[in-house]
Amino acid sequence: MRKLFTTLTVLSLLLSSCTEESPLTPCPSSCGEIISDNVTNYSITIRNECSGNDKTFYLSSSDWATAYVGTDYCITNTQPW
Repeated sequence: MRKLFTTLTVLSLLLSSCTEESPLTPCPSSCGEIISDNVTNYSITIRNECSGNDKTFYLSSSDWATAYVGTDYCITNTQPW
């Protein structure tokens, strides 16, 4: 009986020490991997590196020409998504 009590106590302490990150924590990054591009309107779709959300951005033709699918890209002057 004492062994069972000790085992249950240790198990409950281990389980109660685990914490889960809050889903409401905002992603502080405006960077991520370019997952697609579109030459028609010079847009790229980026998957945010910490939230995993996708967002499409419209670039100038010169910026679009240097933004390659599969590479990391940061967008300035925008809120993290």
